[in-house]
Amino acid sequence: MAFQTYSLFVLSIIMISFGHVENTLNLLQLQNDIDKLKADFNSSHSDVADGGPIFTERLSSWTERNEKRIILSQIISMYLKMLENTDRSKAHVRNITEELHTLKESLSDGSKKIEDLKDLTKLQMNDLKIQRKAVNELFIVLKKLGDTSSSQKRKRSQFQRQCKC
Repeated sequence: MAFQTYSLFVLSIIMISFGHVENTLNLLQLQNDIDKLKADFNSSHSDVADGGPIFTERLSSWTERNEKRIILSQIISMYLKMLENTDRSKAHVRNITEELHTLKESLSDGSKKIEDLKDLTKLQMNDLKIQRKAVNELFIVLKKLGDTSSSQKRKRSQFQRQCKC
């Protein structure tokens, strides 16, 4: 149950990044609730350190705000799934779950993007009808890719002109 070891860190990043920390008291209460959850899961067990962190390491490669929204929405969904099987009669579990639901709602566009990616992996690309549709959309997809690529080149070019490296 290594999920709990880094939960405060991950939730703090999420809350601070998206402005959901009204005051320090809220974060301190959340920390207290997470400490109780750690005790519930016995997260001080020696196997927690095996294999390194589950979520925090992945966060470092997602740098853009919109990218972070995608990965964070998925991480929150995983925490919520984990908490489905816990004792909801405990106040700290309810508080954490409520906070996670609030955060998930604020990241709903990230959840939609995750669903889009999952739907793409389900496409049967050996189906002739899917292939026909894909071929009809190929030029549009390549054009969008070209637009994105030239936009990135333009940004790099502008940065190099500004940078006195």
